Amino acid sequence: MQIKRQKRDISGVVLLDKPLGLSSNQAMQRVKHLYQAEKAGHTGSLDLLATGLLPICLGEATKFANFLLDADKSYLATVKLGITTTSADAEGEVIAQKPVNVTLQQVESVLHQFIGDIEQTPPIYSALKVDGKPLYAYARAGQEVEIKSRYVSIHQIHLEHFEADELVFTVTCSKGTYIRTLAQDIGAKLGCGAHLKGLRRLTSGTFDLKDALPLEVLSELSLEELDAKLLPIDIKIQHLPKLTLNAEQTDIIQHGQAIKPNQEIIFNEFIRLYDMSGEFIGLAQKQADGKLHPKRLLRQKD
Repeated sequence: MQIKRQKRDISGVVLLDKPLGLSSNQAMQRVKHLYQAEKAGHTGSLDLLATGLLPICLGEATKFANFLLDADKSYLATVKLGITTTSADAEGEVIAQKPVNVTLQQVESVLHQFIGDIEQTPPIYSALKVDGKPLYAYARAGQEVEIKSRYVSIHQIHLEHFEADELVFTVTCSKGTYIRTLAQDIGAKLGCGAHLKGLRRLTSGTFDLKDALPLEVLSELSLEELDAKLLPIDIKIQHLPKLTLNAEQTDIIQHGQAIKPNQEIIFNEFIRLYDMSGEFIGLAQKQADGKLHPKRLLRQKD
């Protein structure tokens, strides 16, 4: 008889260097299994053909994953010129091929045109949902669907390498930016078409790829060594204001009730809450009644 593996009540953030060929969910499940964690979630998908930084939240840290979903990201992108595909990356079928006759100056000029707020149409082969159904499901079924364009922000683009029909650039952008679409649009501007050949996420918010570990390294660690690699639950929200509560305030908040803050707090602002011992309690928000209302609290320990 197979013995069921004991799950652990463990919380924190793991910085994973996602390998090629695994979905974000598959990578997250591997990390969850290694930690024997009860609960896990990731903070922004990477495609199968993408590698790099993927923060994984375990346990109570999943309650604050949205703060990383909303964070700016940066990538190293490799773009193949002259070939356009159905998915805007190397996985799709080739739909057009054109000769590549572009100069370095043209490439630099076109890249510069994408800096700022730009309009993007998400690729049909993506997990973005329309009427509760991912776009790729419509594509696979051969169904047409209206895909609304949206604005994203490209903060920086820097050309790293250009030779013949391939260019490599780093880009820093807002959440929701599709680098596949960016590559395709760059190709269209250059007049030769293009698709994304490779992608590596370098940063997510304040997290950096240099601090991430690949699965093969994590797989060699003991549970104690794995736990030592965990970042604290509140690591993703250090940019928010902090408030330390006294024992009475802590008790009131943890019972789901609002308190009158003992310092000036901006209306509607999220506040990090800590007890007198310095333990993170969760998040609260000042509302119209002038009180601080609990919004996302850690589960109280027995």
